Amino acid sequence: MTKLVFMGTPAFSVPILDGLVEAGYEVLAVVTQPDRPVGRKRVLTPPPVKVGALKHGIEVLQPEKISGSAEMARVIELQPDVIVTAAFGQFLPEALLKAPTHGAINVHASLLPKYRGGAPVHYAIIKGEQETGVTIMEMVKKMDAGDIIRQASLEITEKDDVGTMFTKLSQLGKELLLATLPDYLAGKITPVPQDESQVTYSPNISREEEAVDWQKTATEINNQIRGMRPWPVAYTMFGENRWKLFEAVVSEEETTAEPGTIIKITKQNFAIACGKGTVLVIERLQPAGKGQLSAAEFLNGVGQNLEIGQVVN
Repeated sequence: MTKLVFMGTPAFSVPILDGLVEAGYEVLAVVTQPDRPVGRKRVLTPPPVKVGALKHGIEVLQPEKISGSAEMARVIELQPDVIVTAAFGQFLPEALLKAPTHGAINVHASLLPKYRGGAPVHYAIIKGEQETGVTIMEMVKKMDAGDIIRQASLEITEKDDVGTMFTKLSQLGKELLLATLPDYLAGKITPVPQDESQVTYSPNISREEEAVDWQKTATEINNQIRGMRPWPVAYTMFGENRWKLFEAVVSEEETTAEPGTIIKITKQNFAIACGKGTVLVIERLQPAGKGQLSAAEFLNGVGQNLEIGQVVN
């Protein structure tokens, strides 16, 4: 029986861990991030992978930093045949990468070499990609730069957002890993080096990138909203009030109004001018101090004094 250590943190990683257990691999331990405070009440909450590991009765290791830690020493002590990672969230030191007989492999949520980094799903949607996918790759010390073992692609539809794509890609990653691992461990697959000329990056989304730039087209802004939903969420400012934007529709209308100008208000929604004469219709938002509201609920409540000609920024 193949012995492995699994390393992952968010909900994306859980189906992959479950799949390995269900397929009969001996998961010696799971390494994940420490419990973190969550929500307004800052309740200390375990990462989803920890919950999944405990469900299977697997030893859980939670180093603040894996390099040089007691948890790293424990992984090496366990002598796994292979380490499998999926959205773990930390770099692995070379000593750890070389410890298992078959090294370490990663389940990455993009079609490498595109979108190396921590937010590949976000960037694929924000950049308007028509497809993304999963790459099974060998791990090296450089971020997401290892040789490609196998890939599978998946369409991004107009209705998809980060949440739906994470669910789809997690399932795809599970299926691809389970289909690939036996042949890889048996030496039947020759990994292929990445084309460095095609590399793009997807660093974690910064606070500044969450702000909407209304000079962009309606399609670009809508992609941003979808590419940041359900987290970290795109926003715009109306005076001193922050509006988080959760759902919008690109209108077929055109306008000569300055970008950021509210040009239309109905009982159901309101429209904002964007770059190049395009128009975005706001369908769902969260004004400061409130929960999520449909545009209709917003216009009947805190937004009832909204007027055509006012400007967001």
